[in-house]
Amino acid sequence: MPKAPVLIDLKFSGRAAIVEALGAFFSDRPVIDLADPQTKGRDLSDCRYAVLWKPDDDLFSRAPNLEVLFSGGAGVERVLALRGLPDVPLVRFVDPSLTRRMSEYVVLQCLYHARRMPDYVRLEAERNWQQLPPAEAGDFTVGIMGLGVLGQDAATKLKVMGFNVIGWSRGMKEIDGVECFDAGGLDAFLERTDILVGLLPLTDETTGLFDRALFERLNRSGPLGSPVFINAGRGGSQVEADILAALDDGVLHGVSLDVFETEPLPATSPLWAHERVVVTPHVASDTDVRALFAHVERQIARFEAGAPLQHVVDRAAGY
Repeated sequence: MPKAPVLIDLKFSGRAAIVEALGAFFSDRPVIDLADPQTKGRDLSDCRYAVLWKPDDDLFSRAPNLEVLFSGGAGVERVLALRGLPDVPLVRFVDPSLTRRMSEYVVLQCLYHARRMPDYVRLEAERNWQQLPPAEAGDFTVGIMGLGVLGQDAATKLKVMGFNVIGWSRGMKEIDGVECFDAGGLDAFLERTDILVGLLPLTDETTGLFDRALFERLNRSGPLGSPVFINAGRGGSQVEADILAALDDGVLHGVSLDVFETEPLPATSPLWAHERVVVTPHVASDTDVRALFAHVERQIARFEAGAPLQHVVDRAAGY
């Protein structure tokens, strides 16, 4: 009996990588890549699986018999907001390569600020040979908000580098060597944090969470005199006007942002030019397409063997 087709609707910038990866995966079943002009107008009613990132608005009406959806990225809020989303399992993309790259980004940015690199970049531009008071990782407490797979791995890597690490999530988590706080412990968590790392999913509760009021609750007696904010989670969780005002007022010492309220970040945004802002274009843990397709193949094999799918989204929680 022929196997059900896999539907691909991935609006990634790296189109060539998708085409190359499709040559190495799904060899046992048909693949319908909607970016291929030859699929235009094709009947999609036989599709049972769909791999999605910013799909077409009419996808679910064209493919009414889908049984499992796969998010093309770690975040799922875009998929959950789709019109006509069918009541079938939605599987998050979880992969060791994605996790490792996120942890590398977080460690890099924490060290960058702890070693006062923004200040040295400014001094370099001024040709000013000035040695600033030294500090090391152990002088800082890094507070991670979001203790899923990515947050837990980042916490472990930061501990290896010598940082003091604490963590916050809505529900209590247990991580060896990391003091954790739940929703009721937010104030206690923030007042101890010198470097705040955002790795939260975007939900109603986290939208606009990182604002001026929250920044003012962070520790202000750390080695830099004011705290640092790093966000590699979701741009919708931050208020960029508040970030800029907090930097200018000294409430924040510096920030590193990989995600933004509007992406791509508009050329007119003052974040580009601010000397205490590191801007990266949502690359902290961008999707490796080969790893994504391998993940989808594994989950389809489980599903067709009658085993439970892994990393299924809790729609009520939003992640």
